[in-house]
Amino acid sequence: MTEQLDRFIAAARAGRMNRREFVGRTTAMGLSLGLASALFTKAAHAQPKKGGLLRAGMQGGESTNSLDPALAASEVPFMINMTWGDMLVDVGPTGEIEYRIAEEISSNAAADEWKFKIRQGVEFHNGKTVTAEDVVATMRRHTDEKSQSGALGIVQGITEMSAEGDMVTMKLASGSADFPYLMADYHLIIQPNGGFDNPTEGVGAGPYKVVVHEPGVRHGFEKFANHWNPDIGHADQVEILVINDGTARAAALQSGQVHMINRVDPKIADLLARAPGVKVNAVAGRGHYVFIMHVDKPPFDNNDLRMALKLAINRQEMVDKILGGLGSRGNDFPINAAYPLFDDTIPQREYDAAAAAEYYKKSGHDGSPIILRTAEGAFPGAVEAAQLFQQSAQAAGIPLEIKREPDDGYWSNVWNVEPFCASYWGGRPVQDQMYTTAYLSTADWNDTKFKNAKFDELLIAARAELDQAKRKGMYSEMAHILRDEGGLILPMFNDFVEGVRDEVAGWEADPNGELMNGRALARCWLA
Repeated sequence: MTEQLDRFIAAARAGRMNRREFVGRTTAMGLSLGLASALFTKAAHAQPKKGGLLRAGMQGGESTNSLDPALAASEVPFMINMTWGDMLVDVGPTGEIEYRIAEEISSNAAADEWKFKIRQGVEFHNGKTVTAEDVVATMRRHTDEKSQSGALGIVQGITEMSAEGDMVTMKLASGSADFPYLMADYHLIIQPNGGFDNPTEGVGAGPYKVVVHEPGVRHGFEKFANHWNPDIGHADQVEILVINDGTARAAALQSGQVHMINRVDPKIADLLARAPGVKVNAVAGRGHYVFIMHVDKPPFDNNDLRMALKLAINRQEMVDKILGGLGSRGNDFPINAAYPLFDDTIPQREYDAAAAAEYYKKSGHDGSPIILRTAEGAFPGAVEAAQLFQQSAQAAGIPLEIKREPDDGYWSNVWNVEPFCASYWGGRPVQDQMYTTAYLSTADWNDTKFKNAKFDELLIAARAELDQAKRKGMYSEMAHILRDEGGLILPMFNDFVEGVRDEVAGWEADPNGELMNGRALARCWLA
Protein backbone atom coordinates (compact mmCIF):
# COMPACT_ATOMS: atom_id res chain seq x y z
CA MET A 1 0.00 0.00 0.00
CA THR A 2 2.82 2.41 0.89
CA GLU A 3 4.51 1.98 -2.50
CA GLN A 4 1.21 2.55 -4.34
CA LEU A 5 0.46 5.64 -2.24
CA ASP A 6 3.93 7.01 -3.00
CA ARG A 7 3.21 6.61 -6.74
CA PHE A 8 -0.08 8.49 -6.42
CA ILE A 9 1.57 11.34 -4.46
CA ALA A 10 4.34 11.60 -7.05
CA ALA A 11 1.75 11.65 -9.86
CA ALA A 12 -0.17 14.45 -8.12
CA ARG A 13 3.06 16.38 -7.57
CA ALA A 14 3.91 16.05 -11.26
CA GLY A 15 0.43 17.19 -12.32
CA ARG A 16 -0.52 13.83 -13.85
CA MET A 17 -3.38 13.16 -11.41
CA ASN A 18 -6.11 15.64 -10.46
CA ARG A 19 -7.76 15.94 -7.04
CA ARG A 20 -10.78 13.81 -7.94
CA GLU A 21 -8.63 10.95 -9.24
CA PHE A 22 -6.24 11.16 -6.28
CA VAL A 23 -8.98 11.22 -3.64
CA GLY A 24 -10.91 8.44 -5.39
CA ARG A 25 -7.94 6.10 -5.59
CA THR A 26 -6.55 6.79 -2.11
CA THR A 27 -9.90 6.48 -0.32
CA ALA A 28 -10.39 3.16 -2.12
CA MET A 29 -7.13 2.11 -0.43
CA GLY A 30 -8.61 2.91 2.97
CA LEU A 31 -7.53 6.52 3.60
CA SER A 32 -10.07 8.91 5.07
CA LEU A 33 -11.48 11.63 2.85
CA GLY A 34 -9.84 14.35 4.97
CA LEU A 35 -6.40 12.75 4.89
CA ALA A 36 -6.63 12.08 1.14
CA SER A 37 -7.55 15.72 0.46
CA ALA A 38 -4.73 16.98 2.68
CA LEU A 39 -2.19 14.76 1.00
CA PHE A 40 -3.28 15.95 -2.44
CA THR A 41 -3.05 19.61 -1.40
CA LYS A 42 0.46 19.10 -0.01
CA ALA A 43 1.61 17.19 -3.10
CA ALA A 44 0.06 19.58 -5.61
CA HIS A 45 1.72 22.59 -3.97
CA ALA A 46 5.19 21.02 -3.81
CA GLN A 47 6.62 23.02 -6.67
CA PRO A 48 9.75 21.63 -8.33
CA LYS A 49 12.91 23.64 -7.80
CA LYS A 50 14.51 24.79 -11.03
CA GLY A 51 18.19 24.91 -11.96
CA GLY A 52 21.40 23.10 -11.16
CA LEU A 53 23.14 20.05 -12.55
CA LEU A 54 21.52 16.64 -12.03
CA ARG A 55 23.81 13.70 -12.65
CA ALA A 56 23.29 9.93 -12.98
CA GLY A 57 25.94 7.21 -12.76
CA MET A 58 24.97 4.25 -14.90
CA GLN A 59 25.95 0.77 -15.90
CA GLY A 60 25.15 -0.15 -19.49
CA GLY A 61 27.26 2.20 -21.63
CA GLU A 62 29.86 1.28 -24.23
CA SER A 63 32.27 2.96 -26.62
CA THR A 64 30.16 1.60 -29.49
CA ASN A 65 26.97 3.45 -28.44
CA SER A 66 25.25 5.63 -31.03
CA LEU A 67 22.75 8.49 -30.85
CA ASP A 68 20.63 6.70 -33.45
CA PRO A 69 17.56 5.80 -31.35
CA ALA A 70 16.91 2.74 -33.53
CA LEU A 71 20.11 1.11 -32.24
CA ALA A 72 19.66 1.60 -28.48
CA ALA A 73 20.23 -1.80 -26.89
CA SER A 74 21.47 -1.18 -23.33
CA GLU A 75 20.61 1.03 -20.40
CA VAL A 76 22.67 4.15 -21.14
CA PRO A 77 21.40 4.53 -24.75
CA PHE A 78 17.88 3.92 -23.44
CA MET A 79 18.28 6.72 -20.87
CA ILE A 80 19.79 8.99 -23.53
CA ASN A 81 16.77 8.43 -25.80
CA MET A 82 14.36 9.28 -23.01
CA THR A 83 16.27 12.46 -22.15
CA TRP A 84 16.66 14.15 -25.55
CA GLY A 85 13.77 12.48 -27.34
CA ASP A 86 10.02 12.14 -27.24
CA MET A 87 7.69 9.51 -28.68
CA LEU A 88 4.06 9.82 -29.69
CA VAL A 89 3.06 8.50 -26.27
CA ASP A 90 4.60 7.15 -23.09
CA VAL A 91 3.37 4.67 -20.49
CA GLY A 92 2.86 5.94 -16.94
CA PRO A 93 3.85 4.15 -13.72
CA THR A 94 0.35 2.78 -13.22
CA GLY A 95 0.15 1.48 -16.79
CA GLU A 96 -1.86 4.31 -18.36
CA ILE A 97 -1.05 5.87 -21.72
CA GLU A 98 0.48 9.35 -21.36
CA TYR A 99 0.12 11.65 -24.36
CA ARG A 100 3.38 13.15 -25.60
CA ILE A 101 3.77 14.36 -29.19
CA ALA A 102 0.33 12.90 -29.85
CA GLU A 103 -2.46 14.64 -27.92
CA GLU A 104 -5.40 12.46 -29.05
CA ILE A 105 -5.73 8.84 -30.21
CA SER A 106 -8.67 7.08 -31.81
CA SER A 107 -9.32 3.88 -33.73
CA ASN A 108 -12.01 2.12 -35.73
CA ALA A 109 -14.02 -0.73 -34.23
CA ALA A 110 -11.70 -3.39 -35.67
CA ALA A 111 -8.62 -1.68 -34.14
CA ASP A 112 -6.83 -1.97 -37.49
CA GLU A 113 -6.83 1.76 -38.24
CA TRP A 114 -5.47 4.24 -35.73
CA LYS A 115 -5.36 8.03 -35.80
CA PHE A 116 -2.92 10.17 -33.82
CA LYS A 117 -3.53 13.91 -33.56
CA ILE A 118 -0.17 15.66 -33.38
CA ARG A 119 0.22 18.29 -30.68
CA GLN A 120 0.57 21.80 -32.08
CA GLY A 121 3.60 23.97 -31.31
CA VAL A 122 6.02 21.16 -30.47
CA GLU A 123 9.51 22.18 -31.52
CA PHE A 124 12.63 20.21 -32.42
CA HIS A 125 15.96 21.29 -30.94
CA ASN A 126 16.93 22.74 -34.34
CA GLY A 127 13.99 25.17 -34.20
CA LYS A 128 11.76 23.34 -36.69
CA THR A 129 8.18 22.49 -35.78
CA VAL A 130 7.26 18.83 -35.38
CA THR A 131 4.79 17.84 -38.11
CA ALA A 132 2.68 14.82 -38.92
CA GLU A 133 5.06 14.22 -41.85
CA ASP A 134 7.99 13.89 -39.41
CA VAL A 135 6.03 11.24 -37.50
CA VAL A 136 5.27 9.25 -40.64
CA ALA A 137 8.90 9.49 -41.77
CA THR A 138 10.05 8.22 -38.37
CA MET A 139 7.81 5.17 -38.62
CA ARG A 140 8.94 4.52 -42.20
CA ARG A 141 12.59 4.51 -41.20
CA HIS A 142 11.98 2.01 -38.42
CA THR A 143 10.04 -0.32 -40.76
CA ASP A 144 13.13 -0.57 -43.00
CA GLU A 145 15.23 -3.60 -42.09
CA LYS A 146 18.35 -1.62 -43.02
CA SER A 147 17.73 0.61 -40.01
CA GLN A 148 18.37 -2.38 -37.68
CA SER A 149 15.75 -0.88 -35.39
CA GLY A 150 14.89 -2.58 -32.13
CA ALA A 151 11.28 -1.61 -32.93
CA LEU A 152 11.23 -3.41 -36.28
CA GLY A 153 8.96 -6.21 -35.07
CA ILE A 154 6.52 -3.65 -33.68
CA VAL A 155 6.15 -1.46 -36.77
CA GLN A 156 6.21 -4.21 -39.40
CA GLY A 157 2.49 -4.68 -38.89
CA ILE A 158 1.80 -1.19 -40.26
CA THR A 159 0.69 -1.50 -43.88
CA GLU A 160 -0.13 2.14 -44.66
CA MET A 161 0.87 5.47 -43.13
CA SER A 162 -0.33 8.93 -44.08
CA ALA A 163 -0.20 12.50 -42.81
CA GLU A 164 -2.93 15.04 -43.38
CA GLY A 165 -2.76 18.32 -41.51
CA ASP A 166 -2.11 17.49 -37.85
CA MET A 167 -3.42 13.90 -38.18
CA VAL A 168 -1.38 10.73 -38.68
CA THR A 169 -3.27 7.65 -39.84
CA MET A 170 -1.78 4.17 -39.55
CA LYS A 171 -3.45 1.11 -41.02
CA LEU A 172 -2.47 -2.32 -39.75
CA ALA A 173 -2.38 -5.74 -41.34
CA SER A 174 -4.61 -6.92 -38.50
CA GLY A 175 -6.33 -5.36 -35.51
CA SER A 176 -4.22 -4.43 -32.48
CA ALA A 177 -6.01 -3.38 -29.32
CA ASP A 178 -2.67 -2.47 -27.69
CA PHE A 179 -1.26 -0.48 -30.60
CA PRO A 180 -0.86 2.81 -28.63
CA TYR A 181 1.37 0.94 -26.15
CA LEU A 182 3.59 -0.17 -29.02
CA MET A 183 4.08 3.46 -30.02
CA ALA A 184 5.64 4.08 -26.58
CA ASP A 185 8.66 1.96 -27.52
CA TYR A 186 11.81 3.92 -26.66
CA HIS A 187 13.31 3.44 -30.12
CA LEU A 188 10.49 5.38 -31.77
CA ILE A 189 11.86 8.83 -30.97
CA ILE A 190 10.33 11.34 -33.39
CA GLN A 191 13.11 12.96 -35.42
CA PRO A 192 13.17 15.65 -38.15
CA ASN A 193 12.28 13.87 -41.40
CA GLY A 194 12.27 10.67 -39.37
CA GLY A 195 16.05 10.68 -39.02
CA PHE A 196 16.59 9.88 -42.68
CA ASP A 197 18.94 12.84 -43.10
CA ASN A 198 21.14 12.01 -40.10
CA PRO A 199 19.83 9.53 -37.54
CA THR A 200 22.82 10.09 -35.22
CA GLU A 201 22.43 13.87 -35.02
CA GLY A 202 20.70 13.70 -31.64
CA VAL A 203 18.04 16.26 -32.58
CA GLY A 204 14.65 15.51 -31.09
CA ALA A 205 11.78 17.20 -29.26
CA GLY A 206 12.61 16.14 -25.71
CA PRO A 207 13.21 18.32 -22.64
CA TYR A 208 17.00 18.33 -23.05
CA LYS A 209 19.32 18.74 -26.02
CA VAL A 210 22.61 16.89 -26.46
CA VAL A 211 25.79 18.92 -25.85
CA VAL A 212 28.30 16.15 -25.01
CA HIS A 213 28.42 12.69 -26.52
CA GLU A 214 31.41 10.62 -25.42
CA PRO A 215 30.26 6.99 -25.81
CA GLY A 216 31.25 4.79 -22.91
CA VAL A 217 32.34 7.82 -20.85
CA ARG A 218 29.95 10.75 -20.52
CA HIS A 219 26.79 12.24 -22.03
CA GLY A 220 25.81 15.84 -21.28
CA PHE A 221 22.57 17.72 -21.92
CA GLU A 222 21.23 21.21 -21.37
CA LYS A 223 17.63 22.27 -20.91
CA PHE A 224 15.75 22.95 -24.14
CA ALA A 225 14.10 26.29 -23.49
CA ASN A 226 11.29 25.75 -25.99
CA HIS A 227 10.15 22.32 -24.82
CA TRP A 228 6.38 22.04 -25.01
CA ASN A 229 5.85 20.64 -21.49
CA PRO A 230 6.81 22.97 -18.61
CA ASP A 231 6.18 20.22 -16.05
CA ILE A 232 9.39 18.32 -16.85
CA GLY A 233 13.02 19.30 -17.38
CA HIS A 234 13.69 21.09 -14.09
CA ALA A 235 17.51 21.12 -13.97
CA ASP A 236 19.50 23.47 -16.18
CA GLN A 237 21.84 20.62 -17.07
CA VAL A 238 21.76 16.85 -16.73
CA GLU A 239 24.54 14.36 -17.25
CA ILE A 240 25.09 10.63 -17.48
CA LEU A 241 28.44 9.24 -16.34
CA VAL A 242 29.11 5.72 -17.58
CA ILE A 243 30.31 3.76 -14.53
CA ASN A 244 30.05 0.09 -15.39
CA ASP A 245 31.81 -1.13 -12.25
CA GLY A 246 29.26 -1.64 -9.47
CA THR A 247 31.60 -0.76 -6.61
CA ALA A 248 32.71 2.47 -8.30
CA ARG A 249 29.09 3.35 -9.07
CA ALA A 250 28.07 2.96 -5.41
CA ALA A 251 31.09 4.99 -4.27
CA ALA A 252 30.19 7.79 -6.69
CA LEU A 253 26.70 7.94 -5.17
CA GLN A 254 27.99 7.96 -1.60
CA SER A 255 30.49 10.74 -2.33
CA GLY A 256 27.89 12.88 -4.08
CA GLN A 257 29.65 12.71 -7.44
CA VAL A 258 26.31 11.50 -8.86
CA HIS A 259 22.76 11.89 -7.59
CA MET A 260 21.36 8.55 -8.71
CA ILE A 261 22.60 5.17 -9.93
CA ASN A 262 21.01 2.17 -11.61
CA ARG A 263 21.59 -1.51 -10.94
CA VAL A 264 22.61 -1.53 -7.31
CA ASP A 265 24.10 -4.95 -6.61
CA PRO A 266 21.58 -6.66 -4.30
CA LYS A 267 24.49 -7.97 -2.22
CA ILE A 268 25.34 -4.41 -1.12
CA ALA A 269 21.82 -2.91 -1.15
CA ASP A 270 21.38 -2.99 2.65
CA LEU A 271 24.86 -1.60 3.27
CA LEU A 272 24.38 1.20 0.74
CA ALA A 273 20.99 2.10 2.23
CA ARG A 274 22.73 2.77 5.56
CA ALA A 275 25.10 5.33 4.00
CA PRO A 276 24.39 8.96 5.00
CA GLY A 277 22.26 10.85 2.51
CA VAL A 278 21.40 7.81 0.38
CA LYS A 279 18.20 5.86 -0.25
CA VAL A 280 17.90 2.51 -2.04
CA ASN A 281 14.67 1.88 -3.94
CA ALA A 282 13.57 -1.55 -5.14
CA VAL A 283 10.68 -1.73 -7.59
CA ALA A 284 9.22 -5.03 -8.81
CA GLY A 285 8.55 -4.99 -12.52
CA ARG A 286 8.96 -6.86 -15.78
CA GLY A 287 12.77 -6.89 -16.11
CA HIS A 288 14.41 -10.30 -16.46
CA TYR A 289 17.91 -11.78 -16.52
CA VAL A 290 18.31 -14.54 -19.08
CA PHE A 291 20.55 -16.94 -20.97
CA ILE A 292 19.66 -17.13 -24.65
CA MET A 293 20.30 -19.91 -27.18
CA HIS A 294 20.10 -19.50 -30.96
CA VAL A 295 17.73 -22.28 -31.95
CA ASP A 296 19.01 -22.24 -35.54
CA LYS A 297 22.64 -23.06 -34.63
CA PRO A 298 24.12 -26.35 -33.40
CA PRO A 299 23.98 -27.70 -30.81
CA PHE A 300 21.04 -25.51 -29.79
CA ASP A 301 18.97 -26.54 -32.81
CA ASN A 302 18.25 -29.71 -30.81
CA ASN A 303 15.24 -29.17 -28.52
CA ASP A 304 16.25 -32.06 -26.26
CA LEU A 305 19.52 -30.26 -25.54
CA ARG A 306 17.66 -27.00 -24.93
CA MET A 307 15.32 -28.73 -22.51
CA ALA A 308 18.29 -30.33 -20.73
CA LEU A 309 19.78 -26.89 -20.13
CA LYS A 310 16.44 -25.45 -18.97
CA LEU A 311 16.09 -28.21 -16.38
CA ALA A 312 19.73 -27.90 -15.32
CA ILE A 313 19.44 -24.41 -13.86
CA ASN A 314 18.58 -23.83 -10.21
CA ARG A 315 16.28 -20.82 -10.33
CA GLN A 316 15.64 -20.41 -6.62
CA GLU A 317 19.37 -20.51 -5.92
CA MET A 318 19.87 -17.65 -8.38
CA VAL A 319 17.06 -15.55 -6.90
CA ASP A 320 18.60 -16.05 -3.45
CA LYS A 321 22.28 -15.63 -4.32
CA ILE A 322 22.27 -13.27 -7.29
CA LEU A 323 19.22 -11.12 -6.52
CA GLY A 324 19.41 -11.35 -2.74
CA GLY A 325 15.70 -12.10 -2.81
CA LEU A 326 14.94 -8.88 -4.73
CA GLY A 327 13.10 -10.63 -7.53
CA SER A 328 11.30 -13.85 -8.38
CA ARG A 329 11.79 -17.08 -10.30
CA GLY A 330 11.30 -17.15 -14.04
CA ASN A 331 9.65 -19.88 -16.08
CA ASP A 332 11.31 -19.67 -19.52
CA PHE A 333 8.83 -17.21 -21.01
CA PRO A 334 9.18 -13.43 -20.57
CA ILE A 335 5.88 -12.70 -18.82
CA ASN A 336 5.14 -12.50 -15.10
CA ALA A 337 2.35 -11.27 -12.85
CA ALA A 338 3.23 -7.63 -13.61
CA TYR A 339 1.59 -8.10 -17.04
CA PRO A 340 -2.16 -7.97 -17.71
CA LEU A 341 -3.65 -11.36 -18.69
CA PHE A 342 -0.83 -13.36 -17.11
CA ASP A 343 -1.67 -17.06 -16.68
CA ASP A 344 -0.58 -18.01 -13.17
CA THR A 345 -1.62 -21.66 -13.64
CA ILE A 346 1.39 -22.54 -15.84
CA PRO A 347 3.52 -24.94 -13.75
CA GLN A 348 6.76 -23.49 -12.43
CA ARG A 349 9.77 -25.23 -13.98
CA GLU A 350 12.04 -26.62 -11.27
CA TYR A 351 15.67 -27.70 -11.14
CA ASP A 352 15.81 -31.43 -11.92
CA ALA A 353 19.32 -32.80 -12.48
CA ALA A 354 18.08 -36.33 -13.22
CA ALA A 355 15.59 -35.18 -15.87
CA ALA A 356 18.20 -32.84 -17.34
CA ALA A 357 20.61 -35.76 -17.63
CA GLU A 358 17.98 -37.82 -19.44
CA TYR A 359 17.29 -35.05 -21.97
CA TYR A 360 21.01 -34.49 -22.45
CA LYS A 361 21.54 -38.18 -23.20
CA LYS A 362 18.53 -38.18 -25.54
CA SER A 363 19.97 -35.18 -27.44
CA GLY A 364 22.95 -37.24 -28.59
CA HIS A 365 25.37 -34.42 -27.85
CA ASP A 366 29.01 -35.45 -28.35
CA GLY A 367 30.18 -34.30 -24.93
CA SER A 368 32.23 -31.34 -26.16
CA PRO A 369 32.14 -28.14 -24.06
CA ILE A 370 29.00 -26.03 -24.46
CA ILE A 371 30.25 -22.43 -24.44
CA LEU A 372 28.21 -19.87 -22.49
CA ARG A 373 29.43 -16.29 -22.96
CA THR A 374 28.87 -13.72 -20.26
CA ALA A 375 30.13 -10.40 -18.88
CA GLU A 376 29.50 -8.30 -15.80
CA GLY A 377 27.76 -5.81 -18.07
CA ALA A 378 25.18 -8.36 -19.20
CA PHE A 379 23.38 -7.94 -15.88
CA PRO A 380 24.50 -7.49 -12.25
CA GLY A 381 25.96 -10.78 -11.09
CA ALA A 382 25.94 -12.29 -14.60
CA VAL A 383 29.34 -13.95 -14.19
CA GLU A 384 28.39 -15.46 -10.81
CA ALA A 385 25.03 -16.57 -12.25
CA ALA A 386 26.80 -18.34 -15.11
CA GLN A 387 29.08 -20.07 -12.62
CA LEU A 388 26.08 -21.27 -10.59
CA PHE A 389 24.55 -22.54 -13.84
CA GLN A 390 27.79 -24.37 -14.63
CA GLN A 391 27.76 -26.08 -11.23
CA SER A 392 24.12 -27.19 -11.39
CA ALA A 393 24.58 -28.39 -14.99
CA GLN A 394 27.66 -30.36 -13.97
CA ALA A 395 25.48 -32.34 -11.56
CA ALA A 396 23.46 -33.41 -14.63
CA GLY A 397 26.58 -34.35 -16.58
CA ILE A 398 26.28 -31.37 -18.94
CA PRO A 399 29.70 -29.90 -19.88
CA LEU A 400 29.00 -26.18 -19.60
CA GLU A 401 32.01 -23.93 -20.10
CA ILE A 402 31.99 -20.22 -19.20
CA LYS A 403 33.73 -17.67 -21.42
CA ARG A 404 33.95 -14.19 -19.89
CA GLU A 405 33.78 -11.40 -22.45
CA PRO A 406 34.76 -7.71 -22.10
CA ASP A 407 31.97 -5.39 -20.99
CA ASP A 408 32.80 -2.86 -23.69
CA GLY A 409 31.24 -3.99 -26.95
CA TYR A 410 29.26 -6.83 -25.36
CA TRP A 411 25.93 -5.64 -26.78
CA SER A 412 27.32 -5.23 -30.30
CA ASN A 413 29.81 -8.13 -30.48
CA VAL A 414 28.23 -10.86 -28.35
CA TRP A 415 24.50 -10.34 -27.79
CA ASN A 416 22.44 -11.33 -30.83
CA VAL A 417 25.67 -12.58 -32.45
CA GLU A 418 27.00 -15.51 -30.40
CA PRO A 419 24.74 -18.58 -30.11
CA PHE A 420 24.67 -18.83 -26.28
CA CYS A 421 25.10 -15.87 -23.96
CA ALA A 422 23.81 -13.98 -20.94
CA SER A 423 21.40 -11.15 -21.61
CA TYR A 424 18.90 -8.82 -20.02
CA TRP A 425 15.46 -7.49 -20.93
CA GLY A 426 13.73 -4.58 -19.23
CA GLY A 427 10.29 -5.89 -20.20
CA ARG A 428 7.51 -4.02 -21.98
CA PRO A 429 4.15 -2.62 -20.79
CA VAL A 430 1.99 -5.29 -22.48
CA GLN A 431 2.48 -8.88 -23.59
CA ASP A 432 1.99 -8.10 -27.28
CA GLN A 433 4.89 -5.64 -27.26
CA MET A 434 7.24 -8.01 -25.42
CA TYR A 435 6.49 -10.94 -27.71
CA THR A 436 6.48 -8.79 -30.86
CA THR A 437 9.84 -7.22 -30.04
CA ALA A 438 11.73 -10.42 -29.24
CA TYR A 439 9.89 -13.57 -30.36
CA LEU A 440 7.99 -12.78 -33.56
CA SER A 441 9.78 -14.59 -36.41
CA THR A 442 10.52 -11.37 -38.29
CA ALA A 443 11.64 -9.24 -35.31
CA ASP A 444 15.14 -7.78 -35.66
CA TRP A 445 15.67 -8.34 -31.93
CA ASN A 446 14.60 -11.99 -32.00
CA ASP A 447 17.72 -12.86 -30.05
CA THR A 448 16.96 -16.59 -29.78
CA LYS A 449 16.21 -16.87 -33.54
CA PHE A 450 12.90 -18.47 -32.54
CA LYS A 451 10.60 -19.00 -35.52
CA ASN A 452 7.32 -20.76 -34.91
CA ALA A 453 4.37 -20.38 -37.29
CA LYS A 454 1.76 -21.30 -34.67
CA PHE A 455 3.25 -18.79 -32.21
CA ASP A 456 3.18 -16.03 -34.86
CA GLU A 457 -0.41 -16.88 -35.77
CA LEU A 458 -1.53 -16.69 -32.13
CA LEU A 459 0.32 -13.42 -31.56
CA ILE A 460 -1.36 -11.73 -34.51
CA ALA A 461 -4.78 -13.13 -33.61
CA ALA A 462 -4.46 -12.05 -29.96
CA ARG A 463 -3.82 -8.44 -30.99
CA ALA A 464 -7.29 -8.10 -32.47
CA GLU A 465 -9.13 -10.23 -29.90
CA LEU A 466 -11.29 -7.99 -27.71
CA ASP A 467 -12.65 -10.85 -25.57
CA GLN A 468 -10.17 -10.73 -22.67
CA ALA A 469 -10.73 -14.36 -21.64
CA LYS A 470 -9.99 -15.60 -25.17
CA ARG A 471 -7.00 -13.30 -25.42
CA LYS A 472 -5.61 -14.59 -22.13
CA GLY A 473 -5.99 -18.13 -23.44
CA MET A 474 -4.01 -17.25 -26.57
CA TYR A 475 -1.22 -15.72 -24.52
CA SER A 476 -1.16 -18.81 -22.33
CA GLU A 477 -0.78 -21.07 -25.38
CA MET A 478 2.02 -18.85 -26.66
CA ALA A 479 3.76 -19.06 -23.29
CA HIS A 480 3.62 -22.87 -23.38
CA ILE A 481 5.05 -22.97 -26.92
CA LEU A 482 7.93 -20.64 -26.06
CA ARG A 483 8.60 -22.31 -22.70
CA ASP A 484 8.77 -25.79 -24.18
CA GLU A 485 10.28 -25.15 -27.63
CA GLY A 486 12.10 -21.83 -27.50
CA GLY A 487 15.72 -20.89 -26.88
CA LEU A 488 15.02 -18.76 -23.79
CA ILE A 489 16.31 -19.78 -20.37
CA LEU A 490 14.75 -17.30 -17.96
CA PRO A 491 15.79 -18.09 -14.40
CA MET A 492 14.75 -14.85 -12.72
CA PHE A 493 12.78 -11.61 -12.88
CA ASN A 494 14.75 -8.84 -11.20
CA ASP A 495 13.54 -5.90 -9.16
CA PHE A 496 14.86 -2.53 -10.31
CA VAL A 497 17.26 -1.68 -7.46
CA GLU A 498 18.49 1.91 -7.59
CA GLY A 499 20.31 4.34 -5.34
CA VAL A 500 19.19 7.97 -4.97
CA ARG A 501 20.60 10.80 -2.88
CA ASP A 502 18.34 12.60 -0.41
CA GLU A 503 18.59 15.91 -2.27
CA VAL A 504 16.77 14.42 -5.27
CA ALA A 505 13.05 15.30 -5.28
CA GLY A 506 10.27 14.15 -7.58
CA TRP A 507 11.32 10.50 -7.54
CA GLU A 508 8.52 8.11 -8.46
CA ALA A 509 8.60 4.33 -8.40
CA ASP A 510 8.02 3.03 -11.93
CA PRO A 511 7.74 -0.68 -12.77
CA ASN A 512 8.17 0.03 -16.50
CA GLY A 513 11.94 0.40 -16.38
CA GLU A 514 15.08 1.50 -14.58
CA LEU A 515 15.46 5.05 -13.25
CA MET A 516 11.78 5.92 -13.60
CA ASN A 517 11.61 4.23 -17.00
CA GLY A 518 14.50 6.38 -18.18
CA ARG A 519 12.77 9.64 -17.24
CA ALA A 520 14.46 10.33 -13.87
CA LEU A 521 16.74 13.08 -15.20
CA ALA A 522 13.78 14.74 -16.93
CA ARG A 523 11.27 14.47 -14.08
CA CYS A 524 13.38 14.90 -10.92
CA TRP A 525 14.95 18.01 -9.45
CA LEU A 526 17.44 19.04 -6.74
CA ALA A 527 15.57 20.11 -3.61
